Amino acid sequence: MSRTLPIPTRRAGEPELTAWLGRLIEAATPEEVGALIETLVQSQRGCAKAKVLWLNSPDEHHRPAQQQPDPTQLTLVQAALASANGMQSTPDGKQCALTLLGEEQVVLLLTLAADGSAKTLLADASPYLQLGVRQLHHAMKLADLYDSHAQLEHSENLQRALFVISDLAGSNLDMPEMLHEIHRIVSGLMYAENFFIVRYYPERDTMRFLYYADIEDKNQPDTTRDMLLEDRQHTLTWYLLTQGKPLMGSNEQLLEQVNGPLTLAGPDSDDWLGVPMLHNGKVMGALVVQSYGNRTVYTRDDLSLLEFVGNHILTALERKESKDELERRVRQRTEELAQVNQGLRQEVRERHRAERLQEALFQVAQLATADIDENTFYERVHTVVGGLLDAKNFFIALLSDDRSKLEFPYYFDAGIHRTHVRPVGRGLSEYVLRRGQPWSGSREDILALTRSGEVVPHHIGEPSACWLGVPLKVDEAVIGLVVVQSYDQHASYGTADQELLSFVALQIANSIYRRRSAAALHQANLRLEHRVEERTRELRAEIVRREQMQQQLHHQVMHDPLTGLPNRGYLRERLDSILNRIQQEPGRRCALLYLDVDRFKVINDSLGHLAGDEFLKAIAMRLLTHVREPDMVARLSGDEFAILLEDIEVTATATIIADRVLRAVAMPLRISGKELEPSVSVGIACGDASYLDADELIRDADMALYQAKQLGRKRFAVFDEALAKDMVDVLAMESELRKALRQNEFEPHFQPICRLSDGHVVGYEALIRWNHPQRGVLKPSDFIKIAEDSGLIEAIDWRLFELSCRSLAQKIPGDPFITFNVSALHLRHADFDTRVLKMLERTGLSPARLITEVTEGALLDNPESVRTMLDRLRTAGVGAALDDFGTGYSSLSYLHSLPLRMLKIDRAFVHELDKAGSSNSTTVVAAILALAHALNIQVIAEGIETQEQFEALLSMGCEMGQGYLLGRPAPIARWLNPHAQD
Repeated sequence: MSRTLPIPTRRAGEPELTAWLGRLIEAATPEEVGALIETLVQSQRGCAKAKVLWLNSPDEHHRPAQQQPDPTQLTLVQAALASANGMQSTPDGKQCALTLLGEEQVVLLLTLAADGSAKTLLADASPYLQLGVRQLHHAMKLADLYDSHAQLEHSENLQRALFVISDLAGSNLDMPEMLHEIHRIVSGLMYAENFFIVRYYPERDTMRFLYYADIEDKNQPDTTRDMLLEDRQHTLTWYLLTQGKPLMGSNEQLLEQVNGPLTLAGPDSDDWLGVPMLHNGKVMGALVVQSYGNRTVYTRDDLSLLEFVGNHILTALERKESKDELERRVRQRTEELAQVNQGLRQEVRERHRAERLQEALFQVAQLATADIDENTFYERVHTVVGGLLDAKNFFIALLSDDRSKLEFPYYFDAGIHRTHVRPVGRGLSEYVLRRGQPWSGSREDILALTRSGEVVPHHIGEPSACWLGVPLKVDEAVIGLVVVQSYDQHASYGTADQELLSFVALQIANSIYRRRSAAALHQANLRLEHRVEERTRELRAEIVRREQMQQQLHHQVMHDPLTGLPNRGYLRERLDSILNRIQQEPGRRCALLYLDVDRFKVINDSLGHLAGDEFLKAIAMRLLTHVREPDMVARLSGDEFAILLEDIEVTATATIIADRVLRAVAMPLRISGKELEPSVSVGIACGDASYLDADELIRDADMALYQAKQLGRKRFAVFDEALAKDMVDVLAMESELRKALRQNEFEPHFQPICRLSDGHVVGYEALIRWNHPQRGVLKPSDFIKIAEDSGLIEAIDWRLFELSCRSLAQKIPGDPFITFNVSALHLRHADFDTRVLKMLERTGLSPARLITEVTEGALLDNPESVRTMLDRLRTAGVGAALDDFGTGYSSLSYLHSLPLRMLKIDRAFVHELDKAGSSNSTTVVAAILALAHALNIQVIAEGIETQEQFEALLSMGCEMGQGYLLGRPAPIARWLNPHAQD
C-alpha cells in the first residue's frame, strides 16, 4: 500500500461484530471485501450511505463492476487521492471521500446523515476498518496472482500446442492423421468443433480443402483434389484468400467486412471466424472455425490466437509437404538406385571373373620368365588355362627350322600325354599357320572348310566337336600354334576364350624366344671374351687421349669460348684466392671493376648475332690492352665483363683505370660496315679484409654498376657507404617486418563489394595495411617487394587471412562474404585447402562466406593441381573467384574446368568505359558478362571510380562492383557504421 489510512486515534466502544469479522476472514475477492467494508461503515451511527470505488485500476480484470460516480463525486474522490491526509469533504460536510488504498486508487465515498460527523464515524469504525483495508489489499494481491497464473497457464497451453504442431511436421503420421491432430490441438484452445483448413497455391491459382470437419454440412468438399480459386468466387473462403485479411462475425457482420457480393456456401452458422495463413506477406491458405446453435461467439482474442496458431500450422504444413515430396523423390531415387545396383552386381560378377582371369594371366606371365625346363612350363600353362576354359584336350605345335615338319613338344588329348612329329600338310593346324590369325569353329565349320578345300582332315581318333587354335608369333613371324579342342557336343569356344588363349600364346612364344635367345647369348659371350682382350689394349690408348682432352676441357670450362677470356667460374676461384691472401696480409687491397656494355641488345638485334659476337670480341681486345700482369679480364655473361686488379694501394688507382677503360672503349668501332661508338658502365668495389668470399665482392661491384647505369650510363660508380646504407635499409625493413609480425602491427582494411542494382553491400575484399610505429599506415606497395624477397610474404598473408575472417565473423554477422588474394606461392602447397578450413574453424567464419581469389597467372604453374584444390575447397563450401580476368594468360578452358563462383573484371577495362571511343572495352566487358552468365558465374567489376562507369556497368547487367566510387578500403569499424564520414 502506498499510503496508510488516516484514521484518528480516538476510539469508541467496539461493536459486537464477531459475525462480520468471520465473513471478512472468509472473503476471497476484492468485491466481497469491499461489500463488507460498505456494510461496516453503513452500520455506524451518522452514516446514510457508504460506497467503495475503484478508480483507474491498473488491472481491469480485477476491477469490480460498479456504477460510475457523478462528476461531483468524481471530483471529490480525486481530491481525496491528491490530499496529503487522504481525506476530503464537500463544503457542506454531507459527503466525504476517504483514500483506502492510494496506489490501487481505492476510495471510500461516505454520505452522512443530517447529524453525522465523518471524524466521529471513522473513529468508531477505525479498528475494524483498518482490518478491512488490509484484507482488501491482500485480496487484490491474491486476485493478481490468480490472474497471472491463469495467463501463464494459457501461455503454456498455447506453447505446448505450438510444440506439438511443430513436432507433427517431422512425425511419421500421414497427412490426414496430422491434420486430424491439428484439429484436436486447435479444439483444445478454442471452440473448434467445426473446423477446416484450406491451402492456396498462387502459382497455379488453385486451392484445396486439406481438412474439413463440420457437424452440419452434408456436402463436404473433396479433400483429395485441387480446385480453381475462381470456382469459389465471392465465398467467404475466396475473400479470405484474395483479401488476405481475417473475417469474423455473423452473416450480416461478414457482409460488411467484404468488398463485394457474398455467396454463402454450406449451412448458415451463428458465428464464423476465418484467418489467412501468410508466408512472407503472401496468402498461402486459411483456417476457419464456426458455430451452430450453441451461442458461441468468437472474440478478438480468439481471432488473434487463431492467427498466431495459423502461422505455425502453415509452417508445419509446408514442412510436411516438403517431407512428403522428399520421401516421394527418395522412393523414386531408391527405385533408380535398385536398377543401378542390379547393373553394378552384374558388373561385380564381371569384375570377379576379370580378376580371376587377370590372376591366371599373371601366373602365365610369371611362368614365361621362370627358371624351369620347357616341359614343366608347358604342363603348368596347361593347368592355368584349364582353370578358365575347357582345356582337357590341349597341344602345342612348332614348325621345324626348315618349316617342313610340325613338331608337338606337348600334346595332351583324351587323358593321354604324348609327343610326335609329322610333315606339314593341310590340316586345321596348318590352316591357322597359313593365315597367321586365330580360328575357332564347330564340327560343322570344320566340315565347311573341308568342302571348300581349305582343309584336308587329319585327326587322331574321334573328330572334335569344337576347336580353337591361336598362332605363336615372334616378331610377326609364325613359329607354331597352341590348340584346345573338345569332343562334347554341347561345348563351344567364344571370343573371351580366344582372347585368353591369344595371351597364353604370346607368353609361350616369348618363352620359346627367350630360351632360344639364351642359347644364342651363350655363344655370343664366348665371342665377347675374345673381344674384351682386344678392347683392353684399345682402352689403354684411349685413356691417354682422354687425359689430354680433360686438360683441354678444363680450359674450355674456365674460359669463354667466344672471346677466350676467363669466365665467371675462373674469376670466382681467382677472387677467393686473393681474398684469402688479404686475410693473411690485412694491409693488401684489391679491386673489381664490373662492366656492362651499354645498349648491346640494340646492336645485337640491329646487326645480327654474328656482328654482335664480333663487337664483343673487339671490346674484349680493348680491355686486354689496358690490363697489366697479374691483373685479368673476364667475361661474366652476354655483355658483362670484369677486370680484377689484384693489388692496389688506394681506390684512386681503380678509378684511374676505370676512366682509361671508358675512353678506350669509346673509340669508334666499325662492325659489318657500320661505324659504332660503344660505351660501357662500370661498377667498382675495393676488396679488403672485411670481405670473406668472392660473391660478396661481386655483389657490391654489381650494386655499384647498377648505380652507374641509374646515373645515365657511360660512367663509373664506386661502392661506398651510401650504397651500403641502401642495402642496410632493406635489411632494416626486413627486420621491422619480422617485428611487425610478432607485435601484430598488420591490420586488414575492407573495401566494400556492392550490388549495383540497389547499392547494398554484399561482401568485402580484405587488403593488408601495416600500422608502422614511426611511419604510420603503409600500403602493400611500400613493403611487399621486400616481404617477397625475404620469404615473409606467406606469413603476412596468413595473418591477413585470419584477422579478416575473424573480424567479419565477429563484427559483421549475416550473409556478406569476404574475398582475399591467394598467390601462386600458396597454391604450390598441397595442404593449402586444409589450412584454410582449419583457419575458418578457429575464426568461426562460415565457409560459404569466404571467396579465395586466384589470378590467371597463378594457374599456369599447375592448372590441374589448382583445380583439384579448389574442388576440395568448394566441397567444403569455400568459393573461388578468378581475379583480373582478361589481362593475363586467359584461357576459356579455365572457366569451364575450374570450380569458379565469381570472376572479377580488371579495372583496366572499367576505366575505359567513361571515355570517348571506348567501344572496344565496352565490347570486351559485355562479352565477359555474357560468358559468365552463360556459365552461371557471378561477376564483380573492379575499379569503379566515376558515375558514368557505374551506370555503364549497370546497363550491361553487371551484378556487383567495387571501387573508390562505392567505398575506399578502411578498417572494419568504418563499416560497422556505414553512415559515418570517411
